[in-house]
Amino acid sequence: MPEQPSKARRKLTFLAGFSLYFAAVWFLWDTPVIYPLKIFVVMLHEISHGIASVSTGGTIERIVLDPAQGGACYCGGGNAFLTLSAGYLGSLIWGVVILAAVSARRIPNHLIVLIVGVLVVLLTGLYVRNGFGLLFGLAFGTTLIVAGRKLGAGASRVVLTALGLTSCLYAILDIKSDVLDRPHLESDAAMLADLTGIPTTTWGGIWIAVAVLVSALVFRKLYKAA
Repeated sequence: MPEQPSKARRKLTFLAGFSLYFAAVWFLWDTPVIYPLKIFVVMLHEISHGIASVSTGGTIERIVLDPAQGGACYCGGGNAFLTLSAGYLGSLIWGVVILAAVSARRIPNHLIVLIVGVLVVLLTGLYVRNGFGLLFGLAFGTTLIVAGRKLGAGASRVVLTALGLTSCLYAILDIKSDVLDRPHLESDAAMLADLTGIPTTTWGGIWIAVAVLVSALVFRKLYKAA
């Protein structure tokens, strides 16, 4: 019985922290504060295309990142269906993996931050081939490496939670913006529509439904673990 109030307080703290994060992201979405996180998620999106290509026998020729929050992964070979499908859902999965690593608590949070930073720098050096993308990837990755070496457990957890939640949230908003609101754009869904004959908006609807469902399940799991 004495543990119940403590558990209830933890859950209230979790809800308060999530609400504060969501409010901050909502009001700061179009400001320089959130901008690096958005470009980071774009990088995850493009890397996910590349992973799908390589996993199905293809290659990654190069990745470019656009300061206007766009990007492209130029792949050779591989399964076109899986490669095109991997972008939006891939950035969502990356977010889930980061959040799962935080909640599992098997690896120290500061070490996870450092690992993410090293991966960003490594992948940037291997595949990113435009000036802005190189500058961003090296700067962002190095910042995470320094943070992983300097920050304590609590601050590292905040950093990872911000990265994970933004990846999940931006995946949903990106699908809505690129596919449902502007189906005429040359998006992953448009190219998949050309490949399969299934309309762009149908793919957008499927992807956003999956993204919302996965995000809801992650939130539920995090809440229960709080």
